[in-house]
Amino acid sequence: MQPLPYTRPLIKISGEALMGSGRHGIDADTLAEIAMDIADVAQRGARVAVVVGGGNFFRGMTGVAHGFDRVKGDFMGMLATVMNGLALEQALKRAGQAVSLYSGVPVPTICRTFSHDGAAADLEQGVAVVLAGGTGNPFFTTDTTAALRAAELGCDAILKATQVDGIYSEDPKTNPRAERYSSLTFSDVLARDLKVMDAAAIALARDNAIPIVVFSLHQKGAIGKVMRGETRYSVVGRDPTA
Repeated sequence: MQPLPYTRPLIKISGEALMGSGRHGIDADTLAEIAMDIADVAQRGARVAVVVGGGNFFRGMTGVAHGFDRVKGDFMGMLATVMNGLALEQALKRAGQAVSLYSGVPVPTICRTFSHDGAAADLEQGVAVVLAGGTGNPFFTTDTTAALRAAELGCDAILKATQVDGIYSEDPKTNPRAERYSSLTFSDVLARDLKVMDAAAIALARDNAIPIVVFSLHQKGAIGKVMRGETRYSVVGRDPTA
């Protein structure tokens, strides 16, 4: 596969990715590996932003399933992403990478509230920008946060780290015969209801012409490898007539 031409990627990392082989919380070795991988990409010249999820601690919809108010549940999920953001910030510092942490939901005693100007200036200086706290509003997923922040910060791609090496017609873990797609258009994803990202995120990426690259995080140096075209991935891009 060819090296990806992107120089200003936004990387979406789920909270579950930070668990490693565990079932909850953060695995220190996995966190360190992910941080070193991000630092390697940044130190090769890319301007890197990272949106981190919180599912390793709490999901808003899980709270709703147990009788929580949706708004309160979503805010709990946002706070979970802030914990992961703090952990990733510290791991990046240990990896020798300059980093700044922003939160969409204000927690000023912990980190800076998201500011377009501040985050964009950091990226221009080669500082990795970690984006936690979702959009700061309930009813929006961290996938939507990733697409929104990518548009706001002028990112040229969204790299979505997942459990599998691309986009499939069905879950390949339950159906080994699922078809794998190397490339799709945004219209394809929406029409086939493929679970790449939620519909709001796909629409944001489509409207701002930001390609989505889906790859597996389950190998050492996965982010650097996908940037260099050394591993498999799937790309969602514009319709040919768009």
